[in-house]
Amino acid sequence: MTFDSVEFLVLFASVVLLYYSLPVRFRNPLLLTASVVFYAWWRWEYIFVILLSITIDYFVSFRLVSSRTDGARRILLAASLASNLGLLFFFKYFGFACRGLSDLLGLFSVSWTPPIVNLVLPIGISFHTFQALSYTIDVYRGKTAPERNLFRLYLYVLFFPQLVAGPIERSSRLLPQFTEVHEFDSGRVTSGLRLVLWGLVKKVAIADPLALLVDPVYSHPASYGGWPLVIATYAFAFQIYADFSAYSDIAVGSARVLGFRLMQNFERPYFATSPGEFWQRWHISLSTWFRDYVYIPLGGNRAGAARWTVAVLVTFLLSGLWHGARWTFVIWGAYHGLLLIAGRARWPAVSPLLRGLVTFHLVLLGWIFFRAESLSAAMHILTHALGPTRGELFYTPLINFSELALAGLRVAVLLAADAWLAGGSRFRDPAGWPRAARWLAYAGGVLLLLNAGTDIEIPFIYFQF
Repeated sequence: MTFDSVEFLVLFASVVLLYYSLPVRFRNPLLLTASVVFYAWWRWEYIFVILLSITIDYFVSFRLVSSRTDGARRILLAASLASNLGLLFFFKYFGFACRGLSDLLGLFSVSWTPPIVNLVLPIGISFHTFQALSYTIDVYRGKTAPERNLFRLYLYVLFFPQLVAGPIERSSRLLPQFTEVHEFDSGRVTSGLRLVLWGLVKKVAIADPLALLVDPVYSHPASYGGWPLVIATYAFAFQIYADFSAYSDIAVGSARVLGFRLMQNFERPYFATSPGEFWQRWHISLSTWFRDYVYIPLGGNRAGAARWTVAVLVTFLLSGLWHGARWTFVIWGAYHGLLLIAGRARWPAVSPLLRGLVTFHLVLLGWIFFRAESLSAAMHILTHALGPTRGELFYTPLINFSELALAGLRVAVLLAADAWLAGGSRFRDPAGWPRAARWLAYAGGVLLLLNAGTDIEIPFIYFQF
């Protein structure tokens, strides 16, 4: 079940109607049931994996508070980390680690055939694992009190609007909201629905059509050179932003309809004027998670130059690996770590526009490794993108000059919306528009959903993580 499916529309509408109709004591059970259904719609058996992990965290959190020695508390924290990260490692990285070990042994002329384990990756496992980890670590640090209600802790991790692809919420922010009484507020509900509609438009009318420019080339990059590689790379930069920010908008909007406040996950990242600023604007919930639980414990900004450099590189290497068990993700993370280290030097005194263009194209180069399916594919794209055109420029029957022009228009609309929403005018909020203009915009959004999408089902990119 995905946000752009009829099944989700039915589930969400039913939950909203029941949520505001039921007595308060039945609302959290309703949300937990809906969250289990939402996840189990994909593979029901994996819901027990998540519940087991959360149950371990529940009992560990109480022992963390009652234990009197630091050694016992560290052992308990290690047990929680082992259960969460162990499941993540087994499902996501076991095969990758075995292949790496086999290659390493091969350097010493030791032959070892790694076991073949065909595992289906639990959807969203990296997201809900990190959300559960933040709870236990915050209890250990004394920033969060243990949650006494096990089912409320289940709901904190499984809350369906942000279960699969975030934002990754902290327990101190989200858990207390499950004890609040959320009254129906028409202004808040309308605001949430507007955000859901805008997210659906970004996914269906912008991200999915751009995927038609990306997927054929990045699936078989050796067949192309020159302009097709360039077009596909630029298209992917805007596809991933529209796709992932669309999911976040729908998640935040859906939660807002129900009275919950989720953190903003994107803040116009392609308007950043330095690599460091980009990471303050892109996937904010993940970047702040790594800042608080990896970067700062390693020394952070308070460390000397050498230790700071190590902290940055370790943080970004882990961030790259978090995205997937491929060397391309590791290199992507290392690349951004090196950009941040280099960015500590004083930038030339040039205009913000030029700095923004340079920053965008540095990020663009990184997206090649993120999207490429292998290191050899990434190197082919890097070395052939500026060479002579090879393969058909209009490389599928669906791609022609008019489609390229429409792609440019989609990107322009996306960036214009970002720029407009950044302004201080009261007109950026549709609630202040004249009623006719407001309803015309809503109708336009619905028409785009019905007519501007593709016939091909394209899943959200971050579902694979």
